[in-house]
Amino acid sequence: MNETMVCVVGNVATRPVYRETASGPAARFRVAVTARYWDREKNTWADGHTNFFTVWANRQLATNAAASLSVGDPVVVQGRLKVRTETREGQPGWMSADIDAVALGHDLARGTSAFRRAQRPDQTAAPAERPDPNWESSPRSSPQADGTASQQRPEPAVVT
Repeated sequence: MNETMVCVVGNVATRPVYRETASGPAARFRVAVTARYWDREKNTWADGHTNFFTVWANRQLATNAAASLSVGDPVVVQGRLKVRTETREGQPGWMSADIDAVALGHDLARGTSAFRRAQRPDQTAAPAERPDPNWESSPRSSPQADGTASQQRPEPAVVT
């Protein structure tokens, strides 16, 4: 319950690597997040420090990420932050910031994307065709002089 959830906005820095593992599909890639700030002396925007995160995705998210993301794509990543440190004999220690992704997507503030619903691999038979729900209120029609019906908004219900 005490997990550090983060949301980062950046660019895909490495090609997603997809693997089929014993526990299901897994994918990983690196995302670069560069801070921007207003430089008062130069009166322009400037790039600050760039942070790199390794993003890990599992199951259907991994499959969709590998099929959808390319190097340079602007992305939004939400997930659990995990900072790892490791020391190996005879080598200097290193630190890694990983994000166990819960949600991934293209950053629509910087471009467009076409969404395609993925078929789940465990669907063997097509589900019974159900009509889409009618989200609109049923319009009232009133005949006009020319015999056509005009669409009117339904009146709101009054509760007393």
